[in-house]
Amino acid sequence: MSRLIWAGAAAAIAAAAGAAWIGRGLPPPPSTAAIVSGAHAAETAAPIYYRDPDGKPIYSATPKQTPDGRDFLPVFPERDAQSGGPERPVEKATAANSERKVKYYRNPMGLPDTSPVPKKDSMGMDYIAVYDGEDSDDGSITLSPGKIQRTGVKSEPAEMRRIRTLVRAPGTIQLDERRVSVIAMRAESYVQKVADVTTGSRVTKGQPLMEIYSPAISSAAAEYVATITSKATANIAPYGRGSKQRLTNLDVPEPVITEMEKSQTVPIAIPWSSPRDGIVLQRAAIEGMRAQPGDVLFRIADVSVVWALVDVAERDLGNIVVGQKVTVRARSYPGRTFAGQISVIYPQVNKETRTARVRIELENVDLALLPDMYVDAEIDTGSAAPVLTVADNSILDTGSRQTVLLDRGNGRFEPREVKLGRRGDGYVEIRDGIAEGDAVVISATFLIDAESNLKAAIKGFAEAGTKQAAGEGGMMDGGKP
Repeated sequence: MSRLIWAGAAAAIAAAAGAAWIGRGLPPPPSTAAIVSGAHAAETAAPIYYRDPDGKPIYSATPKQTPDGRDFLPVFPERDAQSGGPERPVEKATAANSERKVKYYRNPMGLPDTSPVPKKDSMGMDYIAVYDGEDSDDGSITLSPGKIQRTGVKSEPAEMRRIRTLVRAPGTIQLDERRVSVIAMRAESYVQKVADVTTGSRVTKGQPLMEIYSPAISSAAAEYVATITSKATANIAPYGRGSKQRLTNLDVPEPVITEMEKSQTVPIAIPWSSPRDGIVLQRAAIEGMRAQPGDVLFRIADVSVVWALVDVAERDLGNIVVGQKVTVRARSYPGRTFAGQISVIYPQVNKETRTARVRIELENVDLALLPDMYVDAEIDTGSAAPVLTVADNSILDTGSRQTVLLDRGNGRFEPREVKLGRRGDGYVEIRDGIAEGDAVVISATFLIDAESNLKAAIKGFAEAGTKQAAGEGGMMDGGKP
């Protein structure tokens, strides 16, 4: 009965308002029949909230009166589209939303402010309704298809891959210390003649370099020849052994000693030959010079195998081990690579550059690599066997915690904490947290994470506001007579 009285009053108010609006030249308000029809429809449903009778943005979930004793007007689920009144802070109902229960209303600008009843913000924007099921307690988040399409959310299954992680380091070519020889006299000598060999010349093992005369060598050679030619000591093994050893100790080349044994003569000048194949790095021998014991006359290096000494950053040392394959590129030969492997990791870190030196052995068959040449090394520190990987941009890393977002379908996404391994080629190894085949979000992860954090904060404020409203309602009920 009260609702019929309210409908009649609404019709009278609408008629009076129509006369006033027509007098002002405004369009006529909705017809009385429309209002009565809305009132009749309202009789079949309970009001969802109550609003101020003067149209002020004041609402109440329960019946309420103004300070002057007037009742708040009830608002029913069926919105009267022909009322022509002020915009009500209720979202346009849809068939889906009408079947769901509104839990609370959140601020349209994303501020941590919620309301148990419809409300407008300071700019007149309606608060957004949050329905049951949109903020689950399992930490997942649900997005509408439209939002997923607008933000460009994409998912990719976690797969087994071999991660190829390259550590790049600059360096220089150096000689192999084990392949360098010097020619130094062990007794006072005189250089009789020097071959046509200069610094930088390539020589072969046994190639003549110079002829020298040394009184000490000539004396030892004469004693050895006399011993092996004497009728008393000839062909007797122990005799002559000491003399030959003396020649060997004076570093006389073995071919020269063999020639003495055959010719049974002592040469005046002893020919000196190269002890190995290589390049002449130093020539100090000059014809007619006097060489003291220990004076270096030639320095020869074998460059068929060289070292690349590279400086590796301290942060990459944990992934480098002896025996790893390395690809070296020389700046002098664009597009060409040289294969090698790590032989030594020097046990010291440069305190100024925070790098450690690594030695790489390289084959230099065509002698293209020269000492002190600049090179760039690429060390493959990746996994030998396939490992579970996801895209590198799918990781949400806070520094102390790493998570990914699993796509559960139907717009539902679940955060999952993971443990990471190696990185490379745009992928990262997952050691724990997910399984092969799990769909992982690879784009718009930060937008989904921000939406999740926003909903979590709003939910917390909503729960706090609900508790506070319940407490105030209890106090009000207790204060009633």
